[in-house]
Amino acid sequence: MPLPASPTAWGRSDHSLPTCGEGWGGEGVVLRRLFALLATFFLSWAALTSPAHAAAIRDLTSVQGVRVNQLVGYGLVVGLGGTGDQATQVPYTTQSLLSMFQRLGINLPPGVASNLQPKDVAAVMITANLPPFSQPGQQINVTVSAVGNASSLAGGTLLMTPLKGADGQTYAVAQGNVVVSGFGAASGGNSTQVNFLTAGMIANGATVERAVANNFDKAGPITLALNSPSFGTASRVAESINQRFGAGTATALNAGVIQVNAPLTAGDRTAFLGQVEALDVSPESPPAKVVIDARSGTVVLGQNVTLGACAVAHGNLSVTINTQYEVSQPNPLGAGQTAVVPNTKVKAKADKANLLMFNPGVTLEAVVRALNAVGAAPSDLIAILQAMKAAGALHAQLDVI
Repeated sequence: MPLPASPTAWGRSDHSLPTCGEGWGGEGVVLRRLFALLATFFLSWAALTSPAHAAAIRDLTSVQGVRVNQLVGYGLVVGLGGTGDQATQVPYTTQSLLSMFQRLGINLPPGVASNLQPKDVAAVMITANLPPFSQPGQQINVTVSAVGNASSLAGGTLLMTPLKGADGQTYAVAQGNVVVSGFGAASGGNSTQVNFLTAGMIANGATVERAVANNFDKAGPITLALNSPSFGTASRVAESINQRFGAGTATALNAGVIQVNAPLTAGDRTAFLGQVEALDVSPESPPAKVVIDARSGTVVLGQNVTLGACAVAHGNLSVTINTQYEVSQPNPLGAGQTAVVPNTKVKAKADKANLLMFNPGVTLEAVVRALNAVGAAPSDLIAILQAMKAAGALHAQLDVI
């Protein structure tokens, strides 16, 4: 590049660089463009080298044997302002109350016990999820739901209730004030209600009494189960672990299971699994799928849904039946009787069907645009998609829930 003809083309006459706002000359413009190109190049290179749609292994897998356990129990909620169970219709509430009285040393006379009709007590079922590795003394949330005819659990208190697992063992004990998110009011035969009043929650309402045994601390390999089985994702997870910890550390046994060789001691296994779950993996693209909820008319199309060449014509057929009852009055001098005669009119109407052409291999955006152009109702759209699948033009799995 030739030197500038003027000493001020690159700088001032005192050989200092120009400040912001002063001219750089033609060569300065070239340098600014060169710097911009270099910056764009480095940004593009960083974007290409970074993993696309990467997710941590902890979000893609779960450790076999590390799971949540469900707990359930039966108890009583007291302190209800007349909104509890009706004893004549729900006899087990009274029986449970009498059994509790006996355990507390209260023995009622037979006549009083048979006529006991509490209105401030409700029989409830308590459910909770016991997280993995929970230890005695920790607290968990519980959900309280009425099983009788109580109209509201608002303001009630759950009495001490053991929560049992599927093996019949008690793992937690629940007690506390029930919090109901809804509210209602009634007066003069009119009533209003927001949300549900017969179910509530007690935050930290149960105390864990027993830990659930697990095989995580046992020596041997750790098994990772993919949340969405995929051969490609399983092989990528195993490859990522082997690149980090060495060849042979992980093996993809099938589309849903990856076996990982882990250290033998408990502390080392915990640290090792924490490093494994922090690794980033780009999962395989999910299969093309169309999910249809026929009850609500919801249609969800996956990102890889495409269509083959097909033509779709859609038209609505409506049939209207209108019946009017007329009185048939006979001649006064005749021998006939007055009778009610139905007059029925049947009208059928078929809307004009517009034929739309779908090009093969179109993208999801084009599919949505074309289906919107049909102008069909949700129920009709479901019928169109099912017909396109039957014709072999819909390249996706059709899942009706």
